This record gives sequence, C-alpha cells and structure tokens, in this order.
Amino acid sequence: MLTLLKLLKDGRFHSGQALGAALGISRSAVWKQLQRLESDLKLSIYKVRGRGYQLASPLELLEQELLVDSPYPAFIYESLDSTNAEALRVVASEEMLAPFLILAEQQSAGRGRRGRHWISPFAENIYYSLVLRVDGGMRQLEGLSLIVGLAVMSSLHEFGINDAGLKWPNDVLVANSKVAGILLELVGDPADVCHVVIGIGINVNMIAASNVDQAWTSVRLETGRTVSRNELIIELGRKLQSYLIRHEAEGFAAIQAEWESNHLWQGREVTLIAGTHTVDGIVIGVDRQGGLRLNVAGQEKIFNGGELSLRLRHDS
Repeated sequence: MLTLLKLLKDGRFHSGQALGAALGISRSAVWKQLQRLESDLKLSIYKVRGRGYQLASPLELLEQELLVDSPYPAFIYESLDSTNAEALRVVASEEMLAPFLILAEQQSAGRGRRGRHWISPFAENIYYSLVLRVDGGMRQLEGLSLIVGLAVMSSLHEFGINDAGLKWPNDVLVANSKVAGILLELVGDPADVCHVVIGIGINVNMIAASNVDQAWTSVRLETGRTVSRNELIIELGRKLQSYLIRHEAEGFAAIQAEWESNHLWQGREVTLIAGTHTVDGIVIGVDRQGGLRLNVAGQEKIFNGGELSLRLRHDS
C-alpha cells in the first residue's frame, strides 16, 4: 500500500493500468489498495474515467535518505499508536543506544499533556520522539521542557512563523492558537541513570481537523504554503542539539532570560489549574529551575509540575 502511495504522491493522474504494471498486480488489486488508502489513511483520491487516479493534493512522505543530515539517527514508521510509546518500548527492550529518534507518518493514539489526545492525520504533521540518556544529573532535567520549547520555536522561526512564541510549560503558540506541543516522559532513576523521551508534535501542513478542544493553527495556515516535513525535522534536530549542549554545560539558568523574552504570557493575568484547584495571578516569569513565578495577591509564588495547566484570565 505504501508503494502505491509513493507512486501517487506527486498529485498527478496515474492510470490503473500504469499503476498495476509498476506494482506487478492487476487493476482490480490496484483498486482494492486505493480503497484501503482512503479508508485506513483517510486520504482523498479523485477517480476520473479515462485519466485514472489522483491524490487530492501532492503528498510528501518522510524519507530516510533525506534525513541523513539529522543529528540523531531516525527510525520511520508508517503508523504507530504513539511515537513516545514506541520510544519507551525500545528503551525497555535495550535494543538501541540513545540518542535515537522515532518518527511516524500517523498515530492512532497520539498523546498530549494531561492525557489529552493528539490529533495525528497521515503525512500532514510531525510526530517526533527523541530519546536521550541522562547520567546522574538532576540538573540536566531542570527546565528541560522549556529548553525544548525554545528549540521548536526557533525552528518555526526559520520556516517563516516569526510570531511563534512560548506558553509555560511546553506549548508553542501563534497568538493564542497552538502550533506545537511537547510531552516529556522519564524512565529509570533520575539520580543515577535514566532515559528521557522528548515527544514533540508540530502542526505542519494540516488545514482542517475535527474533535480538537482548543484553538490551533499550522505552519501551512500561517504561511499559506506547504512545508517540507523532512526539512523541518532536520532543522528541529539541529536546534535541539544546540540547545541541549548549552543546557548540559550551563544549566537552565543561563537560558532563563531568553525563555522569558519569548513567553507570550509574560505579565498577563492567568489562572493556574491543578486538578480541581485553581490559582489566579500575574505571570512574573520562571525561576532558575523552570518553575512558573506568579504574583498571587501581591506575593510571589512558584509552581512546578507536569499536571499543571495555565489559562488566560477572561479579563486579561
């Protein structure tokens, strides 16, 4: 099925006879595979008598040979439940030494923070999980999700999304619409040897989606053009590597001011949600470990934790 898709990815018409000859199968078998592309991958295929079959729009697939310039060895899957879940399975199996990168064309159970579902259509966005080994240094984990956010934001700037900014703790926004999200998962002993999976989802060429419970945008919607996911993955890897090297050498404190200067909600009135509890305050910034500093009724308080969520106040 993927071989057929590679023949159709140029967005031009291809006759059933030509497709069958290229694949070494009958026209009837071609038709069955086309039906599977539509049902399994939710792709729209035009069928015109006398001309053949055409994808509704050209499609770029992730290509191993195009990702050789990525600083991390990449493993590409047609479909996964989630790239983070696969990365954790590989870590548990000890089959691969970190660092390595898991990529997928689509996810059936993509995960965001706080158990949210991450919408993952086929070959439109980036579903990216980087596995790193951390040896006996809690300092390497301080502010790590914020560092990753800076790398994602900087990569998007290179592709023309100059208005992309950060929202604590790990979202990348354009105005108030989400363009990328980050999910970090840790396995092992943080005081000794552990692995961290850096999960990144970027809305790249998606222009429509249902069942999304928050405002969202994509690189294509912001720029008006399709973007090469392969090129963006390479740029993201380079930015990540640069920020991670600096973070390991100097700690988050050295990058704290840069993160604050790109925080879109700096000085804004917000509500912090922790389970059933809420706290209202004004964003002061972040501390040297990446915790959120809030002015709460005239007193500075610091909040940290993966289950916290931040919202703008209605009157902000």
